[in-house]
Amino acid sequence: MHAHTTDGWGELFLAEAGASAALAGLLFVAMSINLTKILEVQGLVGRAGEAIVLLVAVLIVSTLVLVPDQPRVALGTELLVTGLLAWSILAVIHVKAVRGRIGPTRPVLVARIAMAQVAVLPFLVAGVSLLLRAGGGLYWLVPGVVLCLVVAVLNAWVLLIEILR
Repeated sequence: MHAHTTDGWGELFLAEAGASAALAGLLFVAMSINLTKILEVQGLVGRAGEAIVLLVAVLIVSTLVLVPDQPRVALGTELLVTGLLAWSILAVIHVKAVRGRIGPTRPVLVARIAMAQVAVLPFLVAGVSLLLRAGGGLYWLVPGVVLCLVVAVLNAWVLLIEILR
């Protein structure tokens, strides 16, 4: 397995594409169950958006890696653009959350923002690494995928369970 080629990565990213799509579907169910409450409580719409962005980013990244015989530069560019897009959307959500002072406490809000921002950064690093053919390449996608899934599941937990307490 090589860091700068997709050879040998197919099974991992096939599993990640399926997992992220399934989790996104479950998130939509959770949101529909608690839609009234999500719309009532300040900040929960943004939190739902954050979870969706993270799951869709994993789905897109996984799909891009599965494209057969894709040139390294093309994949690097796609990963970089996907990472930048996800990061930008999250930044808008997070700026609104900070301006609205959303969250039980400031440290909790800062921790949530930091986790989500850090989760997508490996996608950017992987894209740059592939373009430069230096560094960890596709290996950077593993922590990005794991962190995105963890943060999205934590957000889903809040949207499904915690808001009812």
